[in-house]
Amino acid sequence: MPTLLPRPSILSIEPYVGGESKIPGVNRIVKLSSNEGAFGVPPGAQAAYARLAAELHRYPDGSATALRAAIGARFGLDPARIVCGNGSDELIGALILAYGGEGTELVMSAHGFVMYDIAGRYAGCRVIKVPERDLTADVDAMLAAVGPRTRLVFLANPNNPTGSMLPAGEVARLRAGLPEEVLLVLDSAYAEYVTRPDYDPGTALVEAGTNTVMTRTFSKIFGLGGVRLGWCYAPAHVIDILNRVRGPFNVNAPAMAAGIAALAEPDWVETSVAHNAEWRARLSEGLRAAGIGVHPSEGNFILADFGTAERAKAADAALKQRGLIVRMMGAYALPQALRITIGTAEECTMVLDALTGFMRGANG
Repeated sequence: MPTLLPRPSILSIEPYVGGESKIPGVNRIVKLSSNEGAFGVPPGAQAAYARLAAELHRYPDGSATALRAAIGARFGLDPARIVCGNGSDELIGALILAYGGEGTELVMSAHGFVMYDIAGRYAGCRVIKVPERDLTADVDAMLAAVGPRTRLVFLANPNNPTGSMLPAGEVARLRAGLPEEVLLVLDSAYAEYVTRPDYDPGTALVEAGTNTVMTRTFSKIFGLGGVRLGWCYAPAHVIDILNRVRGPFNVNAPAMAAGIAALAEPDWVETSVAHNAEWRARLSEGLRAAGIGVHPSEGNFILADFGTAERAKAADAALKQRGLIVRMMGAYALPQALRITIGTAEECTMVLDALTGFMRGANG
């Protein structure tokens, strides 16, 4: 053993493992493991990114001024209360390091996004995972888990990987029940896909008080997962803290150009939302008809429940035989389930055909 050791909490972290992207010996791969947008990169974003090729020797605007202005204009927000990051993961980590640390607690739902746990342990927080009700965050249970050392509460809404969502009233009840010194972070990575009227991504709570932050991403509906681009909307005093601790050039210039262009792509969001709603319903109904449990989802993915870890593993293997990659959920304490991204119509049909055939074989 080396004599130079990190803080003990670091050694408790299991490294994050992203969705698989390759299958040995298979030429055509359909990757539905990372909740990437079904239609890829918006054409305007591709062109904007390419235009920066001759300017890569220049440092980017460290304040992301034009990008913050574009985000503000698109969503009706004050650009001064926006911070951009190298993916929303960077901002999540910065918030935890700034407001958490040794001797503090971070509360999250049991099947919430794994990066809250990883970043919390990195900061030295005690991470408390609260049991859910029907794979949905339980507001009363989360409030009961809050103690004098709690400094952060994280809620992904819609949640990854379950797809569940709390209506705005329940989120407001969570905020109202938390002490003033506790920061509520609403991770709204999948906000654009939600079509229910009783949803607010967090804007109202951020603007109503001083202790709520909303994080967002360009990695999903805007198709820019590869450039790592995210942002948050927060009270002015939280923005001040984030600007003190983030890297001076934490967002690269091509990413900012692509983000601005993606926001302006005509009908991109509307077309993507309509497609997602149609095929999420079709795939869910088809899998249920095949005998697979499917939990209601508000994201661009579904959680398919096979009852046992063994059957889920066998289903995953059957999909891979056809070049289809989805996400096993053991890391989220859901080993009996597979998370399946909503891809193109062809890709969703391929998944449905493969799993229908698998279930027929499994049931003899």
